[in-house]
Amino acid sequence: MMKQIGLYVHIPFCKQKCAYCDFSSYAGRECDMERYICHLIDEINERASKEYQIDTLFIGGGTPSLLPPDLMEKLLSALHSSFFFSPDAECTCECNPGTVTKDFLTILKQNGINRLSFGAQASQSGLLSLLGRIHTWAQVKESVDMAHQAGFENINLDLMLGLPEQTVEDLSETLDAALALSPFHLSCYGLIVEEGTKMYAMVESGKWHLPNEDTEREMYELCRKRLTDYGMIQYEISNFALPGHACRHNTDCWSRKEYLGFGCAACSFLDEKRYQNPSNLDDYLSGKAPEIIPISREDARFESIMLGLRMMKGVSLSQFQAMHGVELMDIYGERLQKSFSLGLVVLQDGYLRLTRKGMDVQNAVLVELL
Repeated sequence: MMKQIGLYVHIPFCKQKCAYCDFSSYAGRECDMERYICHLIDEINERASKEYQIDTLFIGGGTPSLLPPDLMEKLLSALHSSFFFSPDAECTCECNPGTVTKDFLTILKQNGINRLSFGAQASQSGLLSLLGRIHTWAQVKESVDMAHQAGFENINLDLMLGLPEQTVEDLSETLDAALALSPFHLSCYGLIVEEGTKMYAMVESGKWHLPNEDTEREMYELCRKRLTDYGMIQYEISNFALPGHACRHNTDCWSRKEYLGFGCAACSFLDEKRYQNPSNLDDYLSGKAPEIIPISREDARFESIMLGLRMMKGVSLSQFQAMHGVELMDIYGERLQKSFSLGLVVLQDGYLRLTRKGMDVQNAVLVELL
């Protein structure tokens, strides 16, 4: 019987580095694209196997839609030649508004991509400029319209909340603008200011001001109410989808299903080991080997809790026992007592899950488990 796994492919090129981004991405290195794709295809061919059935594919970045269509076609052809894809595999490609073209979308459609994820972020030009985004909201609309014309229906929009100078009214406008584009899925991420980014420097210097905690909570509640009223189901802390359109790539990762990662900074997860490719582009292109990181039993159990509690359904007690050979409550029961008493977690229908109150302080719950 074939083992079902997912694939992740990283495309590290960008037109411009965003102010909040700490991912492995490089602006101004388009001259390396062809060399990178050749190296990526070599890696894919080297690890090719027909023993796997590919259930999900996610092409992320960076900006995958910055690739010339012919290079994307070569990449997708190599993936399909090297692996057996399930007939109903979910195949996603990230795209940035202002970079997608009809030719690029045609290549995606012809080569099995059936889901698109657009980094829209905000509808206000001032906020987009502050973030370092290269697009306008008009280009978001144009890109989504182009995708619909190319035959794509399953479309996600990434939105951000808790941005410097962002108001609740700004977010309300953005949600209205996003829902007007008829997405099947919305990811509403709270900003995390990562050290080493331009965003971090500007916030630390006092030049940019983040919304306070109460305002950010109000923004999050607005997302929950507006998207629920629209008919979307919240299936994870930051993710909402129309029925039947939750991102399988996401849910597989949060369920600790195995996957292969290709490209600069990509990670694979197989047999309780992580294989971490070099995050530096030049190191990857020079052929530096991935780092192999064994995962201890204790870390594996904690990962199941940490990732599973992100999902609204929570952590399945039976699946935890099947994966780890021990009962969840035997390992974590004592450490969960405080969270139970404070009403942060509940046991219900065979799942451990966060309450609405617990979702606001998820990190505090996890600290107790550590």
